[in-house]
Amino acid sequence: MNAYDVMKVSPIVPVIAIDNVEDALPLALALLEGGIALMEITLRTQAGLKAIEIISKELPQMAVGAGTVINFEGFKKAVEHGAQFVFSPGINTELMDISKTLNIPFIPGVATASDVMMALNGGFFHCKLFPATAVGGVETLKAFGGPFADMRFCPTGGINLGNVKEFLALPNVLCVGGSWIIPKSAIEKKDFTSITRLCQEALTLIHP
Repeated sequence: MNAYDVMKVSPIVPVIAIDNVEDALPLALALLEGGIALMEITLRTQAGLKAIEIISKELPQMAVGAGTVINFEGFKKAVEHGAQFVFSPGINTELMDISKTLNIPFIPGVATASDVMMALNGGFFHCKLFPATAVGGVETLKAFGGPFADMRFCPTGGINLGNVKEFLALPNVLCVGGSWIIPKSAIEKKDFTSITRLCQEALTLIHP
């Protein structure tokens, strides 16, 4: 699996913060039931690494990776716990180097033309635009299409049911990252059927 393969699994990459490890499997199953076979579990919570480990061992049909990876240590731990890919909100040489050493797909975060140039110069052609709507969203991606024709993006941050189709219509966007299909309140209430429904609703909108 390379970065392109990761970004083509699903048009929507759920960005998930898990507080309780016991929610990991039911949540992964709810996403699969809803038609989404990929999940980015952020390292913002203590349960993140363990959740990645459980899903990678128990549910091989789910592609699971780590998000909010910001340094060498976080990258290494994520991979040790079974992460199949890594997303970061930013980009630096440390993360690019370890991804090559460990041969793990890495999708760095970019927000400016200089960030995109750094990624391209490092041999990375698949990036997360973050925070997408805050840095210009669709208009920024259109502008990047000229000078950076080879770059493909996963815009994340501010994506929702109202703008998802507009982003996915762009030729340089392969998928979008979003948290609206996994509301924190639904996880807290163990209401996993509503998460399945939100996935189906989003996918139906994208592919009527």
